[in-house]
Amino acid sequence: MINKWTFICLAETGQTIFLVDVHVSRGTSEALQGKLMATCSGNPQAIARAQPVLSAMCEKVYIFYGAVGAGSKVKMVDELLEGIHLAVSMEAILLGCQAGIHPWTLYDIISNAAGSSWVFKNEVPRILAGDHSQQYSLDTFVQNLRSVLDMAKLLTFPLPLLAAAHQQLLYGCSRQEGDEAIMLAKTSETILGMSILDASNKERYSPDKLADEIIAASNPVKRIGFIGLGAMGFGMATHLLKSNFSVLGYDVYKPSLSRFEKAGGMVGYSPAEVAKNVDVLILMVTNENQAESVLYGDLGAVSALSSGASIILSSTVSPGFIARLERRIEDEQKDLKLVDGPVSGGVVKASLGTLTIIASGTDEALKCTGSVLSALSEKLFILKGGCGAGSCIKMVNQLLAGVHIVSAAEAMAFGARLGLDTRILFEVIMETRGGSWMFGNRVPHMLDSDYTPHSALDIFVKDLGIVSHECSFRKIPLHISTVAHQQFLSGSAAGWGRLDDAAVVKVYETLTGVRVEGKCQDLKKEDILNSLPSEWPRDPILDIQIHDKNGSKILVVLDDDPTGTQTVHNIEVLTEWKVESLIEQFSKRPSCFFILTNSRSLSSEKAIELTKDICRNLESAAKSVKNIEYTVVLRGDSTLRGHFPEEADAAVSVLGELDAWIICPFFLQGGRYTVEDVHYVADGDRLIPAGETEFAKDASFGYKSSNLCKWIEEKTKGRVPSSSVASISIQLLRTEGPSAVSDYLCNLQKGSMCIVNSASERDMAVFAAGMIQAELKGKRFLCRTAASFVSARIGIKPKAPIIPRDLGIVNERNGGLIVVGSYVPKTTKQVEELKAQRGHNLKSIEISVNKLSMKSSEDREEEIIRAAELADVFLKARKDTLIVTSRELITGSSPSENLDINFKVSSALVEIVKRIKTRPRYILAKGGITSSDIATKALGAQRAMVVGQALAGVPLWQLGPESRHPDVPYIVFPGNVGDNAAMAEVVKNWASPVRTSSTKELLLNAEKGGYAVGAFNVYNLEGVQAVVAAAEEENSPAILQIHPSALKQGGVPLVACCFSAAEQANVPITVHFDHGSSNQELMEVLELGFHSVMVDGSHLPFKQNIAYTKCISYLAHSKKMLVEAELGRLSGTEDDLTVEDFEASLTDVIQAREFIDETGIDALAVCIGNIHGTYPPSGPNLKLNLLKSLHAMSSEKGVILVLHGASGLPEETIKECIKLGVRKFNVNTEVRKAYMESLRNPKKDLVHVMASAKEAMKAVVADKMRLFGSAGKA
Repeated sequence: MINKWTFICLAETGQTIFLVDVHVSRGTSEALQGKLMATCSGNPQAIARAQPVLSAMCEKVYIFYGAVGAGSKVKMVDELLEGIHLAVSMEAILLGCQAGIHPWTLYDIISNAAGSSWVFKNEVPRILAGDHSQQYSLDTFVQNLRSVLDMAKLLTFPLPLLAAAHQQLLYGCSRQEGDEAIMLAKTSETILGMSILDASNKERYSPDKLADEIIAASNPVKRIGFIGLGAMGFGMATHLLKSNFSVLGYDVYKPSLSRFEKAGGMVGYSPAEVAKNVDVLILMVTNENQAESVLYGDLGAVSALSSGASIILSSTVSPGFIARLERRIEDEQKDLKLVDGPVSGGVVKASLGTLTIIASGTDEALKCTGSVLSALSEKLFILKGGCGAGSCIKMVNQLLAGVHIVSAAEAMAFGARLGLDTRILFEVIMETRGGSWMFGNRVPHMLDSDYTPHSALDIFVKDLGIVSHECSFRKIPLHISTVAHQQFLSGSAAGWGRLDDAAVVKVYETLTGVRVEGKCQDLKKEDILNSLPSEWPRDPILDIQIHDKNGSKILVVLDDDPTGTQTVHNIEVLTEWKVESLIEQFSKRPSCFFILTNSRSLSSEKAIELTKDICRNLESAAKSVKNIEYTVVLRGDSTLRGHFPEEADAAVSVLGELDAWIICPFFLQGGRYTVEDVHYVADGDRLIPAGETEFAKDASFGYKSSNLCKWIEEKTKGRVPSSSVASISIQLLRTEGPSAVSDYLCNLQKGSMCIVNSASERDMAVFAAGMIQAELKGKRFLCRTAASFVSARIGIKPKAPIIPRDLGIVNERNGGLIVVGSYVPKTTKQVEELKAQRGHNLKSIEISVNKLSMKSSEDREEEIIRAAELADVFLKARKDTLIVTSRELITGSSPSENLDINFKVSSALVEIVKRIKTRPRYILAKGGITSSDIATKALGAQRAMVVGQALAGVPLWQLGPESRHPDVPYIVFPGNVGDNAAMAEVVKNWASPVRTSSTKELLLNAEKGGYAVGAFNVYNLEGVQAVVAAAEEENSPAILQIHPSALKQGGVPLVACCFSAAEQANVPITVHFDHGSSNQELMEVLELGFHSVMVDGSHLPFKQNIAYTKCISYLAHSKKMLVEAELGRLSGTEDDLTVEDFEASLTDVIQAREFIDETGIDALAVCIGNIHGTYPPSGPNLKLNLLKSLHAMSSEKGVILVLHGASGLPEETIKECIKLGVRKFNVNTEVRKAYMESLRNPKKDLVHVMASAKEAMKAVVADKMRLFGSAGKA
């Protein structure tokens, strides 16, 4: 039943029409069992409006985004397959009947074999039974096929199989002899000259019951000869060894003999040698020619066989060859017995002894070989009719299987030409009448464009060649199989014969230019997210938090690398898992804690043992603490990499069988969404299917499937079929809420795997709340999830990214250490952007992966030493330091070799960081393996506290007290998180800030604090270092002051030295130009970037002083410089500039007011009896009352007072001046004097002179800072 519906939705405005095309039918799979399914198409907005209605009406909804009409196209593809399958089913029954096989025996065996299809399983019984019930009109069906062919003609697309099937069915319609079943049967009678219906009414027998009887009566077998140790043969022969048979093997390929001998078998070096003294000889060779050769060629087996021995021919050969071979063996007069025993099932089943074997021969031959046949098979069928009957059934099965592969290729290629999403098309067809076993098994190979040979295309060239030969011999026209054979021949002629038989699709692709490869479509994120139902209205986080407080299960997160902490805060991480540590952790009764396993860096075997060890310790620790229940989460990569299912299997082996495994890779911060069971990775405004991303190409953990159900099947190697995987949809989360989730989980079959769709944090919280409800009902789960599940499950709400100030990191001035081991393309782009943005403040050390992993130990050690020494130098120089592995990707020939290379690189990074002696301001480790190894192996951390995130999805830890750098901020930067600028942003936030203090800020702080700041004249490097060292030691602000004479001598290098020292200092330091007394001089100084300048026009008449100062003040303020000026004039000598006493004058308060108003200065250097240089023996005579008046006036104007000539002033005077408002003291003479005095003591070397001078000046500066009250004020 197929109905077409059209949904037309009107928007509230009444102007927008949304159109959805819907085809509704009944599903045919075991999962749907006749329930309604819908195939719909339309744009995302239209689908979003129709989907709630469709989901309510239908069990399954398949969506093709885009233009309407997909449903009609899918119906054409389905009818194409159904038509071919119907026609070829009749060919198969026809061939079997002509060969003397009972039709019902043929049906019973093939309906459970690889040649089965929905049509064969459901329509053939009606035909054989002569069922007259009218299922549908054959005339109408044939007309529909005509429409498909017409569409193909319109598209210039060849459909050779359908064309042949259409002709055959058209002939059936022309008979006009009743319903379609009768017409098809009568058509076959015309061709065959015998009645299929009569054949089907003959007495039936049970091949499996005959097998039971033969096995029960079988003779014991001691010694077996086995010829043909290829893929299938080797598995069969080794399984016989495991079944305690003595087996002697032979193969023309000598390495196979060595391999078999190592497996415990005996070997012979000719067919005759293997055949000697055996009870049973098994042949598993490629074709009839090889069988002929090993039996009757040089050193052939027949001549060496003992009388009464039995031969089992398990190869696929023609029934005619078997009949001729039996007659020839009888002519040997040695009482040799032949069993026709073709096998099917593949290499894995061969090695497990679970093949399907269809055997025929004399009763005596079968009894002599029954125990052997039984040992090799899970399903053994014994046929009547003698030798050849088994091969006939196998031939018919191969006829059907081969046609079904080609029909699948024809259908999928046609679907691609129609513009359908081939992956979704595949899913739909698996639920319709067009499905077949081969369609379900081979189309995934076509969709993945993976033609690794599981069964080579040339095998069907041979097998359908046998069919073609038999139909010629028996004079039966088999149109469909003949056309299919030609398609396989075309593929072989094109050079694809050794590829997987699914590569026959390349014939259609090459002819038509289409691509069947089913890459899941990348989608516009906004469209998809907007197409989903509205989120569940109530936030469950509060309920989750209440459950946590009331003692819900502790979440124990086994993190396969440190990046799993990306969504939590105030949670502990353990890097070791001794029982004592786990008891301590359980005793705290936290809602959650992490155990860092770093298992992604290990081999599968080691990861399994590690997981078991941790789980055993968890069980022991939990038993030691009262009332402890816990749930294990295997936190894995949100892009699906890691040891799955190995780690989960390991956990279950210790914890016992659980009610379900929860698979949930949603991770919002990383842009990972799961919608309609497909996992996506956001890239800008697009959603890219995970299987199409760089992550899926991971050398160790690569995969192909983006659909999580199929990903599970892929990763479990078919142990868990995709059809058995349960799925919690976004629709359920958003429309039914936590209680529906709980009900769904509680009703799962024990041991199920359940994936969780999610597109928002609210979805995740709804699922977590429902899971907690299920746990409260006694259910136990094992979770394989990304980071978002963890925060949702314990009710953590996100908080703003952590910055240095949040952790009290202010004065740490060493550079930060950035270690990059991750080599994914995203990381490479982030490293490039980091260098581009931070190059001026970043030192980069690239280490050669080739030297670390592929060269000699000496080369490796040299590279490690070089990197560690450079890093120490750069960090001490207060530069952020990047240690990055070279970007060329070096891979091994196997996953284990890749892991070994990764280990060598990671261990080298560990060794480099171990040898770095300088404590960094912060450490950023990029990549999961890198960040784990650096924390645990290089820094010795056994535990850490997750304090939050440095950026969304980027965890920030503080390392425990046992580590080399306790409490150092440790940024765990995942390799697959963030845009190109993300790492640069984090480094910018955490880099040691460049000092932006201004002189005005320093002096305003002093005004507020009631202290003064010293401005110390400097002339050389020692002077600069002395001031900065004293300031850092005293935790005091300071001003580096350059006099014109010093600038004349030291020039720009002296200025640059001051600025560099100020930027790198741990305390606020600014650079001031003092006594600028000429216009030209000050204009040059303004371009050098000083923080402040003194405009000294004190030698000018008052009005000229105003004009001069006003001009410079305007220019300086435009550059955001503080401007200091002097009114009045100090006597004395400074730097060879002398002002005589008669030239000196005190500052006038009235003039000062006018001067400030006119010039707009920020600071005023006053003359109150202070002098430059040394005061006279009588001592200073400061006019403190004048100072008081000046401060009263300047305070009104917001101008700061400065006092030059502080050298030699008594402490009491200094303190009084500070009380009266002086906020900047210029200090020169005493510092210079200390420098000159240090030179009088002879030193052995210039460096000692420099050190002595620096210490002498530093002592004076520190005394002044304490005197000025600025010590401790930084």
